[in-house]
Amino acid sequence: MKTKTAPAWSAAQSEDFYGFKRWGSGHYSVDSDGFAVVQPQADGRTIRVLDVVNEALGMGLRAPMVIRFQDLLRYRVIQLNEMFRKAIREEGYKGDYRGVFPIKVNQLREVVDEIIAAGKDYNYGLEAGSKPELMIALAMHEGPNRLIICNGYKDHDYISLALLGRKLGKKVILVVEQLSELDDIIRLSLETGVKPMIGFRAKLQTQGEGKWAMSTGDNAKFGLNTAEILFACEKLRRVKFKQCLRLVHFHIGSQVPNIITIKNAVIEASRFYCQLAKMGFPMGYLDVGGGLGVDYDGSRTNFESSMNYSLEEYARDVVFNIREICNGAGVKAPDIVSESGRAVVAQHSMLVVEVFDRISKRESLGKEHEPKVTHKVVTDLEVMLRNKTKLGRLERFHDALQKKEEAFSLFNLGYLDLENRAAAESLFWRICEQIAKEGRKTGYEPEELHDLSTLLADQYVCNFSVFQSLLDHWALKQLFPIAPLHRLNERPTVNAQLVDITCDSDGKIASFIDLQDVKQYVTLHPLNKRPYYLGIFLTGAYQDIMGDLHNLFGRVNEVHVFLEEDEPNGFYVEEALSGSRIADVIEGVQYQQEELCRRMKVMIDAATRRDQVKPREGVRLLEFYESLMLSKTYLNIDRGSGPPKRGA
Repeated sequence: MKTKTAPAWSAAQSEDFYGFKRWGSGHYSVDSDGFAVVQPQADGRTIRVLDVVNEALGMGLRAPMVIRFQDLLRYRVIQLNEMFRKAIREEGYKGDYRGVFPIKVNQLREVVDEIIAAGKDYNYGLEAGSKPELMIALAMHEGPNRLIICNGYKDHDYISLALLGRKLGKKVILVVEQLSELDDIIRLSLETGVKPMIGFRAKLQTQGEGKWAMSTGDNAKFGLNTAEILFACEKLRRVKFKQCLRLVHFHIGSQVPNIITIKNAVIEASRFYCQLAKMGFPMGYLDVGGGLGVDYDGSRTNFESSMNYSLEEYARDVVFNIREICNGAGVKAPDIVSESGRAVVAQHSMLVVEVFDRISKRESLGKEHEPKVTHKVVTDLEVMLRNKTKLGRLERFHDALQKKEEAFSLFNLGYLDLENRAAAESLFWRICEQIAKEGRKTGYEPEELHDLSTLLADQYVCNFSVFQSLLDHWALKQLFPIAPLHRLNERPTVNAQLVDITCDSDGKIASFIDLQDVKQYVTLHPLNKRPYYLGIFLTGAYQDIMGDLHNLFGRVNEVHVFLEEDEPNGFYVEEALSGSRIADVIEGVQYQQEELCRRMKVMIDAATRRDQVKPREGVRLLEFYESLMLSKTYLNIDRGSGPPKRGA
């Protein structure tokens, strides 16, 4: 008799199953050997991500780690600018594009350095939202034609910094967010004798969309309403600062999923711009703010983790609508400014985590508990398991659930012993597994059985902290693509949620991208004794800088990867940054390494005098404690078999 073998599984099926082509934007895919690869410049040259992981391992850096593909970052800067140039050329637009990168999206030096270098030929500038960010922008800014846009609340020092930039010949524009800021700008400008460049942030009535929908409207945190803009214009006229007003700015939130929202906001802001120009203000710049989205789930819809437009469509719609409004009003077209941060940096960075353990209900599914005296509630569940065809799936689930609750009630009342309770639990989950498998065959799923797959899902334990590395997922339910980096030519068979190593029950990923909806699990491969690596993709925006020190885990290891020009699929690690040591994070919360070691020595010495600890043992204990101060904060997973190789 021939045994049935499972159908073969291909790397192409994994590529479709995990959505690489949908969310990868031409950069991420799967090769024929089942490994995740990246094309930083979308030109056919690929880097196998696991090769980068293995190179980092050889340098002493282990997962969790952030991998930055610097060529991809450069590519995105160039692509954004080229798309606006193309739209301006095709629409016959008379102004230029003057984009700025908002530093708040990723303040890391290596990111800002690469963006400034990539934007040199496009006069691509910087946006700052605080004094520290403005200090970075002033020092890093190059070229007289690049803009520095100053947003956020401004005190005297902030304004003085901006005026310092103006004195140095930089195009620094102070955006007035609150009417009170204008008085301080005027006073400090008069005191220093420096004429500022000023912009007004308009509080639009166009409604935002997505997670940041409240960035517009009457209750928005920032911006001037129509009456306040007129008051501000009068203030400028009175002090003869009319020539200083150069920009209108608006912002309708990060990650705007619907292009219609962007069109409506651009039209409304263009009307403000034209009115101010007709009032005699020189103007010159219209800042459309941020909002350009990233298609995290690959669905190309107006779902909050997606976007129903392309980068090319975004640029064309912005240019077209500004041109139409200005031409209709007889106003010279402004230079267009955008603050697209997320779309520039999200794709270039990914987080690699290692799965090292699992928590599974299946551990007990195949194990029979045989109580010395079997209780009737257990016998009833055994009958249900054996006679699976006599009742419908939903009815069997209801009956099994009733018996499980009955068993727990009997246990709490003292009528059921521990072995019978264990047997009842095991039988219940076996029945659920049975019902779930039948559902996968039939396709139809009654509503009450929808959650069965989630209930049965394993928990894969990963060596990382959600709070440190994926704060947006925890705080805002932001979805990120997640997929294995290898074994992609094997069929995935295990539904799993990902849990981190923090002591907090919220430290997990239980929402995953799905083409139709949001899933509560991701399907992965069974664990074996070899390392199993997952990639969490598109994490370059906000996640690098927003992470906290929950459980004092600190920053992860990091490698910066460039394409090797002489090799078709080669790469090199240009820089490797070691993650936080224990000494680093504890000093960050006001403990001193030396003082803690001294206190431990006092305690060990006292224990030695009491003969609780032998002298040599005491020395070893202190050395162990002191050595751990210089070790990494994350788990040191010892896998004797080494890194996964081809096909592993």
